[in-house]
Amino acid sequence: MIESAMQDDIKGSASDALKTDLMFVNLGPQHPSTHGVLRLALTLDGEVIVKSVPDVGYLHRGTEKLAELRGYHHCVVLTDRWDYISAMSNNLVFCLAAEKLMALQVPERASYLRVIMCELNRIASHLLFFGTYGIDIGAFTPFLHAFREREMVLDLFEKVSGARLTYNYIRLGGVMADLPSGWESDCQEFLGFFEGKLKEYDDLLTFNPIFMDRTKDVGLISKDEAVSWGLSGPNLRGSGVAYDIRKADPYCVYGRLDFKVCVGERGSCWDRYRVRMLEMAESVKIVRQCLKAIPAGDFMAKGVAKIPKPLPGEAYAHVDAPRGDLGIYLVSDGGFNPYRLHVRAPSFVNLAMLQKMLVGMKVADVVAVLGSIDIVLGEVDR
Repeated sequence: MIESAMQDDIKGSASDALKTDLMFVNLGPQHPSTHGVLRLALTLDGEVIVKSVPDVGYLHRGTEKLAELRGYHHCVVLTDRWDYISAMSNNLVFCLAAEKLMALQVPERASYLRVIMCELNRIASHLLFFGTYGIDIGAFTPFLHAFREREMVLDLFEKVSGARLTYNYIRLGGVMADLPSGWESDCQEFLGFFEGKLKEYDDLLTFNPIFMDRTKDVGLISKDEAVSWGLSGPNLRGSGVAYDIRKADPYCVYGRLDFKVCVGERGSCWDRYRVRMLEMAESVKIVRQCLKAIPAGDFMAKGVAKIPKPLPGEAYAHVDAPRGDLGIYLVSDGGFNPYRLHVRAPSFVNLAMLQKMLVGMKVADVVAVLGSIDIVLGEVDR
């Protein structure tokens, strides 16, 4: 279907006053800079893109349908595999929706622990973006710096959950386990070390003249376009829209915390990059506040059923994940398994914008634009 549309574009060029031959190019699905198995079907007039069609589905595993065959506790395991770069947010959003269905009251300590883990995961996710985006543009050194610090975050996750990628730490009613001895001091040590590195990142890449030339006036998205296309997270805030679910619709204990919503100015690739860099500094502030204010008490609600069977009903929950507004719509028919689960995946929504963003741009800028959207194909295809 995509190929036939592209052929129509090519045939249509014959009637143009200035006849040019259009070229049809596949970028992906096997390409290191598509950040997964994504195919961009591009129609080119010379070096200029005249049409862009994202083709997805190569990583589809049917997890929304699989959830209908699994109990609520087992569904949490599936969520780790969507955006596997920020699995904590996936765990959290499902648990928030399921807890609404079950009318579960989460202990205050568990809510603080959830926020701590999600913000640390935001730092780890943005570090991965920082490192790989540098490689996309042609700078290899930032990757080494980013992964050095990211490993420290993963070490903290491993101490508390036993895993370094698919954590399954946030559970229905609370979290899997309390903080091990010495974890808080280790976390504080990391935060102090990492905070000093942010200036180093700016010197290394953010304000590098070559990097700025490649990203400053590229991939522009206006405020109105960002809103009308349903963008969220850093991609929306990079266009100057100060919308953050943690502020607009607070969950867990975000309503008690002091942090600012980071925004860009022009909606360029550089603005989206800059928002993520600033957000890491805000995440450091949030984690410090949580470590200071976290109360003693239970880390898991009492009376959580081993095999939950919520009353018939429906619930929606959403969180501000590293890639944007991650939502879960959950329906119960009174059985042991969800009747229906649907995911509002920010990467899927953000990816659609490429249909408009890339038109009129040079093909050499495709990788810079795609990298700035920061998609994870596991979340797109599910």
